[in-house]
Amino acid sequence: MYRLLALFLVCAGALLAGGPAFSASRAQAVAKLKDLDGKPVGSAVFSTLNRGAVLIVLDLSGLPPGPHGLHLHVSGNCDAQSGFTKAGPILSLQPGRRHGYLAEDGPMTGDLPNQFAGADGRLKASIVTNAFTLGNGKRSIFDRDGVSLIVKQRADDYRTQPLGNAGTRIACGVVVRTVHPPARRRPKP
Repeated sequence: MYRLLALFLVCAGALLAGGPAFSASRAQAVAKLKDLDGKPVGSAVFSTLNRGAVLIVLDLSGLPPGPHGLHLHVSGNCDAQSGFTKAGPILSLQPGRRHGYLAEDGPMTGDLPNQFAGADGRLKASIVTNAFTLGNGKRSIFDRDGVSLIVKQRADDYRTQPLGNAGTRIACGVVVRTVHPPARRRPKP
């Protein structure tokens, strides 16, 4: 009886904690970023957390020291010859939203908080957001032409339209799913 109870508690704890056996089915994605010269600068790993939140883990190098704006842009196009402008504007899944955490009617879905590169040009950071999902549906960042993560030359002021006065786009990576979300269960008739 006690063994059965112990097994039940272990399984329930793993389920609630999102243990390894259960986390494998959660949607994940990665963006491998390159600079304007095509040189790799690192990656951003996107993972689904409990309740649909998304964790973004950044590991970048070779950036100018100091603060940098980060945004998700509407197209998965990191054409360096265009200065990454073919990635389009910042992603907005809700019509009428404006760019910036401090802007009236802001922020947009693709607005992310500024991050800082050290004196050695290394940027390691983690961001948690619930502005979008890695799954399917209206809040998903995945559509026909994908989405890009772009690093800007300097900090976003969170207010100036349309890009926060953050300067040029210095690194870009197309966000690609590595683990698809689990299939939705259809309700029984």
